Amino acid sequence: MGLVLFPGDGDMSSPDVSWSYSGFAAFRRRLAQAEGFTLSEMWGFGGERPWSEVSTVLEPLLDHPDDGGDDLSPADCAAILPRLESITDQWAQDDMLHQHIEDGRKLATVLRLCIEKHVPLGFA
Repeated sequence: MGLVLFPGDGDMSSPDVSWSYSGFAAFRRRLAQAEGFTLSEMWGFGGERPWSEVSTVLEPLLDHPDDGGDDLSPADCAAILPRLESITDQWAQDDMLHQHIEDGRKLATVLRLCIEKHVPLGFA
């Protein structure tokens, strides 16, 4: 069982990105680390630190239930995409992060499609 992020365009042939729940958690922990904070310290992830103390355009992705919850809007996708691409490019310097790099690039493709089609990013 796992998680799939996909464009909400109703097109079953659209690209998507999928993780196991533990894989998605590891991916988000690494994104948070790239943004300068520890995800496990945050409210909703076992910690007490409120999200209002963190400034990142990745918040809609990081502070989202693994499944369920609201879709991310095309505007959220547009805000997340450049930062995700920047982080993925930084990770490319580290061979140990191969899977996160691949996942980040797949997610960037899905976000780009959401922006182009002006559809939300769905979580299932």
